[in-house]
Amino acid sequence: MTAATITTVLQQPRQVERLIAGQPTSDGAGVKLTRVLTQNLQRRLDPYLMLDAFGSDQADDYIAGFPDHPHRGFETITYMLEGRMRHRDSAGHEGLLGNGGVQWMTAGRGVIHSELPEQEEGRMEGFQLWLNLPAKDKMRAPWYRDIPSAEIPEWHGEGASVRVIAGASRGVQGAVQREGTEPVYLDIHLQPGVRFEQALPDTHNAFVYVYRGGVQFGSGCTVPAQRMAILANTAGSDGVAFTAGEAGARLLLIAGKPLNEPIAQYGPFVMNTEAELMQAVRDFQTGKLA
Repeated sequence: MTAATITTVLQQPRQVERLIAGQPTSDGAGVKLTRVLTQNLQRRLDPYLMLDAFGSDQADDYIAGFPDHPHRGFETITYMLEGRMRHRDSAGHEGLLGNGGVQWMTAGRGVIHSELPEQEEGRMEGFQLWLNLPAKDKMRAPWYRDIPSAEIPEWHGEGASVRVIAGASRGVQGAVQREGTEPVYLDIHLQPGVRFEQALPDTHNAFVYVYRGGVQFGSGCTVPAQRMAILANTAGSDGVAFTAGEAGARLLLIAGKPLNEPIAQYGPFVMNTEAELMQAVRDFQTGKLA
């Protein structure tokens, strides 16, 4: 094992508060996935609402995709490790999400969209993350961006590479920035034994999701593949540090500034009050959503 350290010289790194095993489920037209960040964790991991992980070599697990469905009040971030997915929405946006690419959609006041596979065989693997919008932005105009793999900023160190989807790492600015929630979204690849450090404000909620290999924190807590580790909010903490295990590691590090606003959710609608939810349903039923 190597002894390389990718470091920012942290003084008080966060430790693991608890480990979470995702819940196998299906969504859309029967797509099999694992719901990692569930609704009961929304307050704890504010501003994040949901994280789904999907991955299968069996076409029957994903081929039906996600036909037309509505959203209002938050952002969806789809990161495709492998596979091809076509996006279309009622605001006139269309794009193809391919290997290593990201689709960042701000539903705002509302869109109806579909996400359908453009492959009949092979592996499809990736993640969808839901990021809440501040109350003042929930009824903004929809926005959409396709980010091909080549346009995602990266940095490379000894035994490590990081794809900076949002936020910043080692001075590398991510593909997307958000003022209200200040999201950090990193895809980190580590060789065996490499120690990694990332600065984070102690005001941010944060978690990691390991999807290959495993990592160990300074407290001795090991996070294996297919587990999420919620990171403790410790006053004065300056970031997070962990070391890859003998098989190396691939993981997502996700953090954000909490909104500390009421969350009212009904399926694909996330607002601040029950009255706003009822209006969203009425708007969808009467064709006024988008």
